Amino acid sequence: MIISASRRTDIPAFYSTWLLNRLKAGFACTRNPVNRHQVSRVPLTRDVVDGIVFWTKNPAPLLQNDELMEMLGDFPYYVQFTLTGYGADVEPHVPDAEGFLIPVFRELARRIGPQRVIWRYDPIFLSEKHTIDCHVHRFAELASQLQGCTERVVISFLDQYKKTERAMRGLGAAIPSPAQIDEIAGRIADCAHEHGLEVVTCAEAVDLEAYGIEHGACIDKGLLEKIGGYHLSEKLVKDKTQRRECGCFESVDIGAYDTCPHGCRYCYARSSEAAASANVAAHDPDSPLLVGHLEAGDKVIERKARSFIEPLDSSPGKQISIF
Repeated sequence: MIISASRRTDIPAFYSTWLLNRLKAGFACTRNPVNRHQVSRVPLTRDVVDGIVFWTKNPAPLLQNDELMEMLGDFPYYVQFTLTGYGADVEPHVPDAEGFLIPVFRELARRIGPQRVIWRYDPIFLSEKHTIDCHVHRFAELASQLQGCTERVVISFLDQYKKTERAMRGLGAAIPSPAQIDEIAGRIADCAHEHGLEVVTCAEAVDLEAYGIEHGACIDKGLLEKIGGYHLSEKLVKDKTQRRECGCFESVDIGAYDTCPHGCRYCYARSSEAAASANVAAHDPDSPLLVGHLEAGDKVIERKARSFIEPLDSSPGKQISIF
């Protein structure tokens, strides 16, 4: 089983103490997003967890939690670090890139290795302020400063949902046209390759192979195998609950929607400021749930979990898994 932490919120930035407590307890509870009284009890023990994938815009609190970092050392994991430099009009409560996040990115890479830090430059949208030239210039500046700290950059283009349309009013945001996507991709790819970076897309149907850009997978089976030094069974398959264009493998998400204080205007996991504020206020780091506590009427179901790790070939010259 692979743990996603999390597509729904920024656990490293805001809930690292809760994560530490859940790893100590060996489980976490999550509510079904469409049926709040249906609760899954997800095991977080090394015998069933094959890896952890983090999403974050600020892993500094994770790095500052020495006990948590030590516990995570028992698991294969990697961190997807979104760093765009959009600014406060788009990402109101994300720390400054130049003065804070770039040094944090470098420190994270120093601590866990560049292979395990994935840079995300997404989502890309256009406006009068955020032009193609602006994106390319900003990407080049970031790529220069992150060189040697990561091996891969993920790009994607804005998808408009009802909640993001509301949140982005006033920005004049537009989804790039096919011709604009080609131009952005080509120029970004040239820059990335100059700095030794592989470029992949996230959940994009568009074919950008002409620019050396492959379709990526945020929950990446191959990357976890490299990090963990193991082989994952072919029974671990693509995640059917995600969009058709998504290349991710199956995972279990332990986060909750409407719990991220970053307030990014393009965020699909946040319906309103009020909902997010109420849920943040209800957070208890000692609770098995990210938000609130178990309630009367909750039906707690033990999540069936299994490891997909298979022994590697133990013949001479072959690496043997230590897990």
